[in-house]
Amino acid sequence: TEIYTLSLHDALPICMTEEEIQAIEIRLLLEGVFQTFGYDFRDYSDASLSRRLNRWLSGSGFSSFSEAQARLLRDPDVFQGLLAGITVNVTEMFRDPALFLCLREQVVPHLKTYPFVKIWVAGCASGEEAYSLAILLEEEGFGDRFRIYATDIDQKVLHSAGNGIYPIRDMQRFTQNYQKGGGKASFSDYYSARYDHALLKPSLKQRIVFASHNLAGDGDFGEMHMVMCRNVMIYFKAPLKERVQGMFRTCLMPGGFLCLGLKEALSGQLAPHFEEVAPRIRIYRKRYA
Repeated sequence: TEIYTLSLHDALPICMTEEEIQAIEIRLLLEGVFQTFGYDFRDYSDASLSRRLNRWLSGSGFSSFSEAQARLLRDPDVFQGLLAGITVNVTEMFRDPALFLCLREQVVPHLKTYPFVKIWVAGCASGEEAYSLAILLEEEGFGDRFRIYATDIDQKVLHSAGNGIYPIRDMQRFTQNYQKGGGKASFSDYYSARYDHALLKPSLKQRIVFASHNLAGDGDFGEMHMVMCRNVMIYFKAPLKERVQGMFRTCLMPGGFLCLGLKEALSGQLAPHFEEVAPRIRIYRKRYA
């Protein structure tokens, strides 16, 4: 039996840049996160995800992603810090007021034809968008005939959303958005000031269900009349984006509405299943056949 040995001099040279090594570390980290915690970030856009991960790493105390992985996969608290660094929780009440004005004028008349309306706000972050819809539907006379399911991947931010408490300094900007979005009352009617915070009216919370949901891996909510998912899928690679949009199509009732962010659009394969209600604002309606 002949035994062959390979010396260090015979080995092929490894010439990898720091960026290439880090890319491998990130892939291994994301695979470990998926296998350990069930959160799947593997199909998120490489560039934006890398930026957020490096921002987290710079403040984590770890020298590299390889060093972080050993601790992160065994310590849920460290993972929660990573999750907060990965997810994007930038939102505000009545953000993009033109969309809410369009909802009042072109979508609400259709929703009023149903005895009860169910709406899914996917990627709700700290809840402002869900509360904005609750205010709009209350003003449009829906009473108790609606339920909003607001979901996000980050349980910590969901807890904050459920409290319905926001900095009082944001109320002026929220008020301006509300007025531009066709508000029919005084925005101050919907909250009470408590020192440096504003507490939203309790009745708004009673019509919203906040729940943890991972768009990359979890299933859909069935028979929705409207789905709102804005400025979330811009962080997804094309296959994941198409898969999520397909999930929205499945859960929407015929004639249901899909509201995407101003930077979003339907994938080519799904576009034939929808008609455009407001192309510039990216509101679509699922065809009946």
